[in-house]
Amino acid sequence: MKQDLLTFSNWTPEAMHKLLNLAVEIKQSPSSYSNVLAGKSVVALFEKPSLRTRVSFDIGINRLGGHMVYLDSQGGKLAGREDAVDMAANLACWADAIVARVFSHNTLEQFSTASKVPVVNALCDKYHPCQALADYLTVFERFGKTQGITMAYIGDGNNVTHSLLIAGALLGCNQVVVTPEGHECDAEIVAHAKKLAEQTGATIVESHNVDAANGADVIYADTWLSMGDETPLADIKAKFMPYQVNEALMESTGASYVMHCQPAHRDLEITGSLIDSDKSLLMQQAENRMHGQNAILTQLLSA
Repeated sequence: MKQDLLTFSNWTPEAMHKLLNLAVEIKQSPSSYSNVLAGKSVVALFEKPSLRTRVSFDIGINRLGGHMVYLDSQGGKLAGREDAVDMAANLACWADAIVARVFSHNTLEQFSTASKVPVVNALCDKYHPCQALADYLTVFERFGKTQGITMAYIGDGNNVTHSLLIAGALLGCNQVVVTPEGHECDAEIVAHAKKLAEQTGATIVESHNVDAANGADVIYADTWLSMGDETPLADIKAKFMPYQVNEALMESTGASYVMHCQPAHRDLEITGSLIDSDKSLLMQQAENRMHGQNAILTQLLSA
């Protein structure tokens, strides 16, 4: 039976740890996995522009011995020229897996229903599971564990935050989410993450006050400027500048490292000097996108 990865919401802590350990193993012993996708083709279908996601999947699939076919949205969303269900059913006739970076989670659900091959969520409006796996691989490499580590996300509650909450809950990583009023995470997703956290003893705290991040091991920032958002920059700054991740915040919280999924806007959500500092894990996260995604594809296509 085929397995998709649209979100980690229905995973167990055991399955999440197994995938994380596989990512560690693939990164440490790449030659042992150089042929796991031999003779297989993966279609990567992108509605949204990308640097890290596209390149890391392309090179990663090649390193696993597979072949990637890239399709863009030809200037717009997938809906219109062809129904999503028909597109997925057609692609599944030729490809061994479908990787999709789309605007709507609903598109992925349609793909999953129609496709006879695994579907991987490479980003949508609700979740970004590939990013979360890369991030916790990075945390594991730095601390030797995820259990009991505290990550404080500061900024706009979004798809990345949702996946960090869910994967973190499964891996026993405590979460603090600090957002301006009106920019909180989806309440249903937070409630589900808290339920998952009961299995691992992880805690989840939501706040509008940056002081809630005090004592965190890692501070996590993300863009305030979502793709397609036409809110004037002056308005965004007025609301979000008190939540900027900078050297003063790192000192006051006592955090050892700073993370950001990128693209980063220097001196907006995070200072450029902090990105370039020895506290920055940004490039380690970017590298780990490939290793995490290779683990996902290895598991799904070996099922």
